[in-house]
Amino acid sequence: MASHRGRSSARGHGRSRGWRGRGEGSGRGAGPSPSPPSSSTSSFSAAGATAADSGGEAPPIVGTCPDMCPARERAQRERLRDLAVFERVGGDPVRTSPSLAVKKFCRTISSTSVQASDIRPLPVLRETMDYILHLLDSSGNKFEIIHDFIFDRTRSVRQDLSIQNIVNDQAIQIYEDVIKFHILSHQRLARSCQDSDASSLCYLNMEQLMKCLLSLFDMYNMIHKNNSHSNKETEYYSFYVLLHLGFKIPKMVDSLSLWYSNLSAPIIQSKEMVFARTILRCYHLGNFKRFFCTIAAEATDLQLCLLEPFLNEARVRALMYFNHSGYKLQLHPLRHLSEILMVEELELETLCKLCGLEISKNEDIKAFSPKQASFCLPASIPQYNGIYISRENQI
Repeated sequence: MASHRGRSSARGHGRSRGWRGRGEGSGRGAGPSPSPPSSSTSSFSAAGATAADSGGEAPPIVGTCPDMCPARERAQRERLRDLAVFERVGGDPVRTSPSLAVKKFCRTISSTSVQASDIRPLPVLRETMDYILHLLDSSGNKFEIIHDFIFDRTRSVRQDLSIQNIVNDQAIQIYEDVIKFHILSHQRLARSCQDSDASSLCYLNMEQLMKCLLSLFDMYNMIHKNNSHSNKETEYYSFYVLLHLGFKIPKMVDSLSLWYSNLSAPIIQSKEMVFARTILRCYHLGNFKRFFCTIAAEATDLQLCLLEPFLNEARVRALMYFNHSGYKLQLHPLRHLSEILMVEELELETLCKLCGLEISKNEDIKAFSPKQASFCLPASIPQYNGIYISRENQI
């Protein structure tokens, strides 16, 4: 990996003033910011990052650090043996280099005490993002270790953006990439969330995903004032809607109806938002056939990644509906239900047993009868790999 020296000359390019990264840090004395249409009471706590008060008068800091990690921090972390496995030269825990070390997130940093040499300008932040995101494809470590490293270092990137008050197309692209990372992590962590450690990672990842989205919507609102837009805007707005499917997501700021009322007509009418609203409506109405068919036919790759951990929750809810409906002598064949719920028959049988449903078998046809009093919602729901479409449905 080439060194990032010589990049500081480009700092300040495309800078926009007036954004304080609302709620990025402790919030002490932070000046007011305009409320976005997307999150009227949300805050830029997205990064969990920084921005102490500068009295509202001082110009933002202009970063001059040419590397992914400031030299002073590199030296200190070498002394303290505080190097992640991805930052070590030859695996040595006390030796790193400018091409490996990445600045850590710091909770106590403030814009009144930080030095410009400790802050990375926008071009370096972009290179840092490219470097850490490529680690997602590495196979030498468990995903939880990879996630922990990228999780912390992307917060640091957002922290540097906040301190410098940078809001422009490049900063928005960085935030969109961070959200993409959290969505991919949301999918992969959910598959192993039966483990208690993974479960806590799932929650923290979801929390940062939600905060990043609200921050991104604030940034969208600011660039709209200059008649600028992101071509990914409508898809990222749809993520916020789809997150309302989950039972274990962080509490939302506003009701969806209020949130919708503050969005522009082009966003509401976009195919991504129409898809998200259709999915949410089908879920609440219990129209599970249309729910799964619409996902299979229309979901983007990221939308499907975001939805995957919620699919079995929907299937369990569908089983509850099927159990409460019909007559005891009217059996529900698993093969037919598996086509409706787009899951393999064997996996559906496992879900039925987790819900306390007794399965009968007659001439190789597995089924369950409704009105079973033993039905219960399982405390832990296994995760499968998304949508399964049988060959019969594909013909």
